[in-house]
Amino acid sequence: MNWNDCIERSNTHSVKWSFPIEDVIPMCIADMDFQVSPAIVEALNRKAQHGIYGYSTFSERYFNSIISWWKKRFNMEINKDWISFSPGIIPGINVLLSVLTKPGDGVIIQSPVYYPFYSTIENHGCSIINNTLLYKDGEYSIDFQDLEEKARHAKTKLLILCSPHNPVGRVWTRDELERIGDIALRHDLWVISDEMHGDLVYEGYEHIPLFKNNDRILEKSILCAAPSKTFNIAGLQTSILLIPNKDLRDQYNEKLTGFGLMRPNVFGIEGTIAAYEEGEPWLRELQMVLEENKQYVLNYLEQHLPELKGIVPQATHLIWIDCSKLGMESEELCTFFLEKAKVKFDEGFKFGSSGNKFVRMNIACPKERIDLALRRMHQVILEQRINQHA
Repeated sequence: MNWNDCIERSNTHSVKWSFPIEDVIPMCIADMDFQVSPAIVEALNRKAQHGIYGYSTFSERYFNSIISWWKKRFNMEINKDWISFSPGIIPGINVLLSVLTKPGDGVIIQSPVYYPFYSTIENHGCSIINNTLLYKDGEYSIDFQDLEEKARHAKTKLLILCSPHNPVGRVWTRDELERIGDIALRHDLWVISDEMHGDLVYEGYEHIPLFKNNDRILEKSILCAAPSKTFNIAGLQTSILLIPNKDLRDQYNEKLTGFGLMRPNVFGIEGTIAAYEEGEPWLRELQMVLEENKQYVLNYLEQHLPELKGIVPQATHLIWIDCSKLGMESEELCTFFLEKAKVKFDEGFKFGSSGNKFVRMNIACPKERIDLALRRMHQVILEQRINQHA
């Protein structure tokens, strides 16, 4: 696998690379600029050569690949009956909210957080209740006192947990997860745990699924996962919801069918099986590449761009960058990088007001591309320094 190959993605219907300004380096959108595991390519080619792409369904092999993966990666036994389908995690959360909430209910999120959560909550007429993460000395933590206070409100029905957290890169500890579970149970809250990045954890950290070894929270929680981020196959549109509560699972599947979302993509099934059965060697290589890229970016910022502080991620292929020393606000910040440096980031303010002076950088690309983006950023910040002292 050549991890240094800068594969051309323009004119491939890529969201990330369909940008109207020429010569822009997109360090945004959380997909990777790496080719997927050869095992996945082979599986999709076999299906393509079969030549019939009719309606698809789920096989025992599909279910077993998921069960085996969770056992191997997280030492966690999952019941086949828990496994429900969604074309994506956000569609799945939307369906769950249509079952679990009614207009006027409160839903807790922990900002700065994955921005589709906001519109998802508002889509159902619910109120966003912000349990803003504490930010101190370049590190993030949960404000448990605030979480307890907001959980006890009569209209608060649900918490959407991002674990590992996107964009700040935190891997929640066993103690933190148990405290979250205790608060949820004490105040009769449902917990939807988005664990999309659970496989992309750096050495020294361990992702713990929310209800692993915690039977108390089992019937009040849902885990959302997918091979999408792990294996760079988001376009195959297959996500997994683990719903232990049978009554909720039945309601979810009934709603999913009602919305016409119950059938998987014909290639998504093959991609999922190949990823979980044969993708682990590729993933091990990817994790080494991401570790190198992470260290390269953090070291570069520290040595050359003291105006920018990279928050050290414990997981994900993203780096959350504190740009407050540049003295710019939200949209001005991203316009500066886009127009001056021709580098496109995900705007921090989209993740909530606490992300106002931040940008999110995707490091899942060849180091040559990262280096070019950093040098462009360095050049425009040098020019700004000169202008400020002129």
